[in-house]
Amino acid sequence: MDTGRNKEFVEEIKKKLSEYRFYHSLNVADEAKRLALKYGADPEKAYTAGLVHDIMKDTPKNEQLKLFEKYNIKLTPVELESPKTWHAMSGEAYLRNELNVTDEEILKAVRYHTTARAGMSLLEKVLYIADYTSAERNYDDVDVMREKADRSLEEAMLYGLQFTINEMVAEGRAVHPDSIHAYNEVAISENKVRKEVK
Repeated sequence: MDTGRNKEFVEEIKKKLSEYRFYHSLNVADEAKRLALKYGADPEKAYTAGLVHDIMKDTPKNEQLKLFEKYNIKLTPVELESPKTWHAMSGEAYLRNELNVTDEEILKAVRYHTTARAGMSLLEKVLYIADYTSAERNYDDVDVMREKADRSLEEAMLYGLQFTINEMVAEGRAVHPDSIHAYNEVAISENKVRKEVK
């Protein structure tokens, strides 16, 4: 397990991230641990995933592209058009290959914390939501998102995906297929829940 290396990870992210992004990462780690305890995911893994989720966020795009080349990661046309999502892919590659992180659950949580995907593990969902609801977040609907996160991870996932997809569509940007598959899966599951409640 990699969670015993948190001190090392804190030093690493302190070197690689801006002060704001470092603060955000500590907050996401705390929030991920809180949500993990609430919903039954591993709290230590959740904390570690939160710490390292943005490890490559402040790394220049050309350096991330070099990392993709080094580890033979091929970007799809949608990914090439979405540099904001690169840090999740380069983050996984950096953790796996440069820091020798071997915990697949943590690696997958980092990899999909921006796009989400169908078939996410509990830990992946916890990190995805924690990134939206960490203490310093102050976007318009953050209180709604926090309320939903405390009621149901699925409900919060649906809201988060709607928020992201709507924003991208409004800006005329391509939406990653992983986000669409994640949205459809959660929407179908939540519709079933609503029908059962009726």
